Amino acid sequence: MKSMTGFGRGESRQEGTTWVVECSSVNRKQLEVSINLPRDLSDLETQVRNQVSAVCSRGRINVLIRCDASETSHLPHVDEAVAAGYVQSLRELAGKLGISPEISLSEILRLPGVLTGESTQTDPEAAWPAIQHALAASLDQLCIMRGTEGNHLREEMETRLKTIEAYAAVIEAKAPLVPEHQRQVLRQRLEQAGLPIPMDDERLLKEIALFADRTDISEELSRAASHLKQFRAYLASTEPVGRSLDFLVQEFFREFNTMGSKCNNADIAHAVVSAKTELEKIREQVQNIE
Repeated sequence: MKSMTGFGRGESRQEGTTWVVECSSVNRKQLEVSINLPRDLSDLETQVRNQVSAVCSRGRINVLIRCDASETSHLPHVDEAVAAGYVQSLRELAGKLGISPEISLSEILRLPGVLTGESTQTDPEAAWPAIQHALAASLDQLCIMRGTEGNHLREEMETRLKTIEAYAAVIEAKAPLVPEHQRQVLRQRLEQAGLPIPMDDERLLKEIALFADRTDISEELSRAASHLKQFRAYLASTEPVGRSLDFLVQEFFREFNTMGSKCNNADIAHAVVSAKTELEKIREQVQNIE
């Protein structure tokens, strides 16, 4: 099991240049890959996306690829003589026109010939092997971190499943007592209304039978037990199970909601609310599972 939260960093040297790749991921229902590449390497976006998709199935993956500036010697050179000539000429022109000679450094640097020896464009095909190696190392670290976080989430969810199982056992033990309780309530109400009816009266027995049928939650308990078993199977799986767990949690909620609505019993209602509280915490954790 893997979380959708993680970070990885990889480096690769190529002819005196160091390529750095950083991958970070956060929650998303689907796979979303965002790639930040140098402009002259935009042709590599599809290859990068395919490599990420091969190891990640869910989450927003942010991929940053850069050339380490400290390792490159292709820095621009400032021609001071040309810059000084521009400044002198512009000042003389400003004097002739009678205007203020306001000249900024950024404007001077944009003038032709001031910056020379600018770095040439990188060949995407030549750079790809090094970038691919750095990307693979970054994705390895990302997956390790996602796996570690996934293990923590699995352990916590397993603990909460045991708690839910205990509440389900309480509900199962209390459920058979509900019809008998209703029989006593009916008898008490009839006596208070001054309408004594023998407990073996056919009408009363029929009413109790109908109530017992309406409050029968054996099917819901059976499905909840099945969901527990399936949930644990998903937790033990090595495949991405986030979507499956999300669906299963919804089905869990449905069963407990039905139990609560069918049984008019304080102990069962308390157990249902407590189980749903644990389920809500599990649902929050499932949102971060790949």
